[in-house]
Amino acid sequence: MATMQFSNERPALWPIIKRYILVFDVPLTLTLFLILSVSCTAMFSAGLDAPGRFEDHMRNTIIAFVVMWIAACVPPQLLMRFAVPLYTIGVALLIAVAMFGIVKKGARRWVNVGVVIQPSEIMKIAVPLMLAWFFQKREGVLRWQEFALAAVLLAIPGVLILKQPDLGTATLVMAAGFYVIFLAGLSWKIIFGLGVAGLASLPVVWSMMHDYQRQRVMTLIDPTTDPLGKGFHIIQSMIAIGSGGVTGKGWQSGTQAHLEFIPERTSDFLFAVFSEEFGLIGNCVLLVLYLMLIARGLFIAANAPTVFSRLMAGAITMIFFTYAFVNMGMVSGILPVVGVPLPFMSYGGTAFVTLGLGMGILMSIQRHRKLIQS
Repeated sequence: MATMQFSNERPALWPIIKRYILVFDVPLTLTLFLILSVSCTAMFSAGLDAPGRFEDHMRNTIIAFVVMWIAACVPPQLLMRFAVPLYTIGVALLIAVAMFGIVKKGARRWVNVGVVIQPSEIMKIAVPLMLAWFFQKREGVLRWQEFALAAVLLAIPGVLILKQPDLGTATLVMAAGFYVIFLAGLSWKIIFGLGVAGLASLPVVWSMMHDYQRQRVMTLIDPTTDPLGKGFHIIQSMIAIGSGGVTGKGWQSGTQAHLEFIPERTSDFLFAVFSEEFGLIGNCVLLVLYLMLIARGLFIAANAPTVFSRLMAGAITMIFFTYAFVNMGMVSGILPVVGVPLPFMSYGGTAFVTLGLGMGILMSIQRHRKLIQS
């Protein structure tokens, strides 16, 4: 009679946890680590006069990392299932904000659903997710009607966010959606026509803008017209950037920042603090890191196996570009101040989580592309 033998050997631990650890794309993770290292260095200096700010920034970084890891573990096919529900819930919450939202500093942007949330932040991911799902479902049958319907899906949350009013978030959401529509194959002729129509409609847009938004535009043109009021932010940030010179004044030695001339120095205007302390050389290093991040994201998008993953990866990558371009532009005085943070640098929990989610989706797309090919 044969005897049964049982092995006392336990399964190796590494094969079990390997699938959960090797979800990170190495080039993307390394670039992000370097940006976060620069971020922590700048935040420690900028937050010297704000007790607890650096600790909160580290907490936000850890939360964003956890969100990124979770998103990286979720396959793109599963993400597609969340597209319609997430978009629908986001639009419903935006309508709830318009009807009975919480008003802070003259803006109605928050709603209490047990906890106070800002639904417009959800749409930064929900809109490109929805549009990528939409074009995936219509692969091979794209006509002008499909692009028109996609424009409507983009316009609904965009208009609701503009009415809060929140020009900065509306810009980011509209840009994210436009990138998906463009990458789906929108004709250059249509883009040119829309550009001409946009320029022609500027007088109408100007008449519809709020007073504070018009003041931002006028301040951009000439900040010295109100140097102690609306132009104060831009003037002081430009002084800080210029005084940094080539090599900067040194870490924790920025006079504009530590004498409190730079407002919002840990959030929207952190780039001015960084420029003053690390100068042109530091700025060039930071720009190279952002370019590396964007280049890797575009590489992942170009090699994505499906329409959905390609559009989603391309849109997320261009969102990073938009964040960085708009923030550096407004701090440098070449764009209006619209409250857009510098990605993975500025203080802010919601923005960190949103960007971490986007980074995780990029890693998920790259990881599952490799699994398909193997």
